[in-house]
Amino acid sequence: MKSRLPLLVLLAGVILVGVTLVPPHNSGPTDIVGFGRLPTLVNGRLKPLDTVARTSLLVLQGRQRVSDPAISKPFVDSPAEWLLDMLFVPAKADTYPVFRIDSPDLMTLMGLTEDDTKIGYDSTAKRIMAAVGFLPSHRARFSIQQLAPKLGELDRQSKLADSVEAPLRTSFQRAVIQLRDNIILYQRLQSSLVAPGVDNYLEQVLNLPKSLPDGLAAVTAQREGKPHDTAASKLLLDLSHSFATMEAEGYLLPIPPESGMEQTAHWRSAGSSLSESLTSGRVNPAVMAYVGLGLSWRGQQAESFNSIVHVYREQLERQIPALLRKCDVEAGFNSSQPFYTSMTIYVVAFLIGVFSWLKWHDTLGRSAFWLTVLAWVLATVGIGIRMWLEARPPVTNLYSSALFVGWGAVALCLVLEAVYKNAIGSVAAGLVGFATLLIAHHLSLTGDTLEMMRAVLDSNFWLATHVVTVTIGYSATYLAGFLALIYIVRGVFTKSLDKATADALARMVYGIVCFATLFSFVGTVLGGIWADQSWGRFWGWDPKENGALIIVVWNAIILHARWGGMVKQRGLMSLAVFGNIVTSWSWFGTNMLGVGLHSYGFTDAAFMGLIGFVASQLAFIALASLPLEKWRSFRPAV
Repeated sequence: MKSRLPLLVLLAGVILVGVTLVPPHNSGPTDIVGFGRLPTLVNGRLKPLDTVARTSLLVLQGRQRVSDPAISKPFVDSPAEWLLDMLFVPAKADTYPVFRIDSPDLMTLMGLTEDDTKIGYDSTAKRIMAAVGFLPSHRARFSIQQLAPKLGELDRQSKLADSVEAPLRTSFQRAVIQLRDNIILYQRLQSSLVAPGVDNYLEQVLNLPKSLPDGLAAVTAQREGKPHDTAASKLLLDLSHSFATMEAEGYLLPIPPESGMEQTAHWRSAGSSLSESLTSGRVNPAVMAYVGLGLSWRGQQAESFNSIVHVYREQLERQIPALLRKCDVEAGFNSSQPFYTSMTIYVVAFLIGVFSWLKWHDTLGRSAFWLTVLAWVLATVGIGIRMWLEARPPVTNLYSSALFVGWGAVALCLVLEAVYKNAIGSVAAGLVGFATLLIAHHLSLTGDTLEMMRAVLDSNFWLATHVVTVTIGYSATYLAGFLALIYIVRGVFTKSLDKATADALARMVYGIVCFATLFSFVGTVLGGIWADQSWGRFWGWDPKENGALIIVVWNAIILHARWGGMVKQRGLMSLAVFGNIVTSWSWFGTNMLGVGLHSYGFTDAAFMGLIGFVASQLAFIALASLPLEKWRSFRPAV
């Protein structure tokens, strides 16, 4: 039985992965899953409505479920169902608490307290739960109905905040601007398929093909000063105004070109397509499909809703089969959540690897190794799917860089574990894999992670090679630092760091630093070549360029200190841990400065996280500096 444990553990992991790959099913008679797979164009990228729903909820509230904040009672069963209510039943959607507010000052500005949240506990119970950490003390979610009375004051405060340069804004001002932008996103979503404030809008558009000829004739006669049907003229003019509002304010471009071109340049908003119908005299079938979906959803007519979804998909399969296939794959990718599953497996592999140092070294060590392989393969497939969806290299933004840093570090860990077979590689892989995927998760809260690349970063061979190579350098530098952390923790707090293990860790760190130096240096040079082609100069002392150079210099310092005998094992480990600080500064810190060509913005959460990480690494370096007699592994026997 003991010899079969690694196989059983791997089989359990495979079963877990298999369960996540089961296609999603509808919880009721309405084909909400099929609706979520319908395509739309947003911010230059074609994506399924399921992605729109998920990313919008992440931006608004930091999670994808819409539920009671305290007892997790769901208001809807899926993000796509929330989007249906947003698009077609806005009065209902306006009662859902989807606006997250972390700032107590902003809550005060909006005239709210945590007692205003839709939760089922009394205030005393909430305070107790917050005190023990079950509920955050200053984090609540509110509906647009609750925010409405103070929107005027929010607008006034946001204008004041806009007048201040981004790096100089207070946390309150940043919170005000974020809430203002979230409300704008919310309102634009609701204006995509239904004109705001127009009664019986869907019914009017449904009857538009019949009323359009009489309306056009009435408007023409009115302009010529002839007798006309006043009611028909007024109806058409009112609709024209609502179409223009939707065209200006709508967020989605869900109407494909009728010619069936496999391109995104000709997709339009519902408002734009309807405005055109007033001159052409013909309503686009895609518009009518969404009108039918809206009426069916409002009337809870599941059979009609499902029929329209089926017929419209058949039409799209004839027009844009390749684009529709990509949307189907992306919707399946969303539901399977491979990176979340991979993160879970990394945690289990880490724990099994740690336990292997205490008992059943070979059996648990092999179990941890094969679980790590499974998690890495799953992450590899996830990154590959993202590359196929984007048709880009693996690293295009901060989110994808976090995925790739973890992927590269775990790959190196697997090589180390295959060579040394001491579970250190598996433990480091679990730690690095989990940490980088957790970072990626928090970065995903900013919106669509498959967003279109910035123009300056778009399609260049030297850029692709530079980013991939330098990111591998990041991965290796982090891995050296995390291996050093394992050395310090095992040495200070346990008796498991014997001489053989310490020597093996020292060899690992040294080899990985050599690898990191090579890739960091080559990646930095490739970045200079790309900068010369894109910006006309090889080096400009940009903060990001300086950060990349500092990584190269720091890795070179580690190697020279080791070669020159200036440090031994503990000194090598302390220098490697400080490499985590250097790499974090280059990876995230330079983006927070608000200056330079590589600055992608400042966030409070990332800044505080970076400060906390730096403090933790300095604490580990201080631990490494303790006299050897304070280390449990080297404490002399009494």
